Amino acid sequence: MARVLLISANEATTPYPVYPLGLAVVARALVNAGHEVRQLDVLERGGVDPLGEAVKEAFAEFAPQMVGVSLRNIDNVDSFSCEDNWWVETARAIVQKVRKIAGANPPKIFIGGAGFSLMPGQILHYVGADIGIPGEGERAVVEVVERLARGEEVERLFTGGIGNAVEGDALVPGLIDPQIAKYYLGRTGMLNLQTKRGCPFSCTYCTYPRLEGNRFRVKPVGAVVDELEEMKAQLGVGEVFFTDSVFNDAAGNYLELAEELLRREVNIRWCAFFRPAGLGTEELALLKSSGLFAMELGTDAASDATLKGLDKGFTFDEVRRVNEAAVANHIPAAHFVIFGGPDETEATVEEGLENLASLERSVVFAFSGIRVLPGAPLHHRAVAEGLVDGDDDLLKPVFYQSPQVDREWMNARIEESFHGRRDRIFPPEEGQERLSVMERFGYKGLLWDQLVAFGDRPRRGRAARKKAAQEKAGS
Repeated sequence: MARVLLISANEATTPYPVYPLGLAVVARALVNAGHEVRQLDVLERGGVDPLGEAVKEAFAEFAPQMVGVSLRNIDNVDSFSCEDNWWVETARAIVQKVRKIAGANPPKIFIGGAGFSLMPGQILHYVGADIGIPGEGERAVVEVVERLARGEEVERLFTGGIGNAVEGDALVPGLIDPQIAKYYLGRTGMLNLQTKRGCPFSCTYCTYPRLEGNRFRVKPVGAVVDELEEMKAQLGVGEVFFTDSVFNDAAGNYLELAEELLRREVNIRWCAFFRPAGLGTEELALLKSSGLFAMELGTDAASDATLKGLDKGFTFDEVRRVNEAAVANHIPAAHFVIFGGPDETEATVEEGLENLASLERSVVFAFSGIRVLPGAPLHHRAVAEGLVDGDDDLLKPVFYQSPQVDREWMNARIEESFHGRRDRIFPPEEGQERLSVMERFGYKGLLWDQLVAFGDRPRRGRAARKKAAQEKAGS
C-alpha cells in the first residue's frame, strides 16, 4: 500500500467552476487498488499559496510517499485573456511548492490530466515533475504508483495510459471529497458526472478523439443513475452537469438514461453539452421531463461555410431547428460560437451575425480565433498557411485567425451586433464579469440560463430563495 496525495491544479472558473472529476476518478482507482489517498484542490483552497498550507498539513499528518498533480486545462482558449489564464504556470508553482515543503527527501511527483495530455512532453519539461502520465489515468496511475512502491524505476514519460482505453462498463465513479464538493456546491449548486468517453466526430480544432478515442464508450445506464442517487443521498446534490464530449449520441444511449431517471424517480436537475443536430421537440420533451433544465450547444460557427471549414458535419439550419425545439420546450440554450476560423471572410461574418440574431430565446458566447493545439488538423492548416511556425511547441497560446478577414474589423462587428443584448456575450471576459455580478446577487448554477426568460421557469437568486422560504414557513 502507498500513501498518495492528489492535487488539482485547475484554476478555470469560466463560465463557472467545475469539480475536478478526473482527480476523483484516479483517487477511486487508487483506493480500489488498496492505496491510501488524500485530495486537494487549488480553487477550493483559494490559490497556490493557501494550497501550500494544506500541503504542509498533509505532509505532517499523512506523510505522502507520492504526489500527483492533475492539469485539466492549459488555458482558457480566449484570445483576449489567454495569457493571463495560463494554468501550466499554476502546475509548475504547485510542483515547486511541494518540493520546497517536502525538504531533503521529496516524494516522486507525477503529473497527468486532460490538459497535460495535450502536449505532455512540453508540459512535463516546463513544470519539472518527475513523471508524466498522458492519457486515461485509472490504470496508468495505479501501475506507476505500484511500481514506485516496489522501488522500481519508471520512465519519465509513462505512456501506459495512451491507447489503453477503459471500456464503458469498467469506468469507475469518482471518489468525491466532501470538503472539495462543499466548495463547488457553494459556488454553483452543481457537481459533475461523465456518462461516456470518446468522440466519433472530427472537428478540425479538437483533440478529444486523440485524448479519449474516436468512438463512444458508454457507462451502463444503471451505473450512472446509481452514481446520481449516491451523490444526492450523501452530498445533497440537486443539480449535475454531464461532462461528456457530446451527450446526444446517435445510438440513443442518452435517451435511455433519461428514461431510467424517470423510472427510478431520481428527481435531479441536469445539464449537458449537446451536438446541435438530430435533436427534435420530442427528444427534448423527454429530456426535460427527466430533469434537463438547460443545454449547452457546440454550434462552433455561424455560417455553413465556416461550419464546413471546421468539419462540423451539420448546417446552420440544423442549429436553428434545435434552437426552435428548445424554445418549444422552454429549455434555455447556450450556443458557443467561434469567429475567425477556417474560411471566415467578411461575408461569412455578416451572414453569421444575421444567423445568430435569428436564434430566439438563447444565449450566445462568441470567441475570436481558435487556440491551435498540436496534432489537431487545424494545426497542419495553420502551418501550411504560414500562420504558425512549424517549430512552435504551442505551449504558450497561439491562435488561428483566418487570413481572409481583418481581426479588428471582425471583433468590432461582433460587438456592434451584440450591443445592448444581455443574452449575447463578447468578448468572453465581459460575459464572465456579467455572470460574476449575478453570483454576487445570490444566483447559483450555470448563471447564463437566467438570461433566458420563460414564464414557467423559477428564478434562482437570493431574493427568490428568500421568498420561497417565507412562503414555506407561512404554509
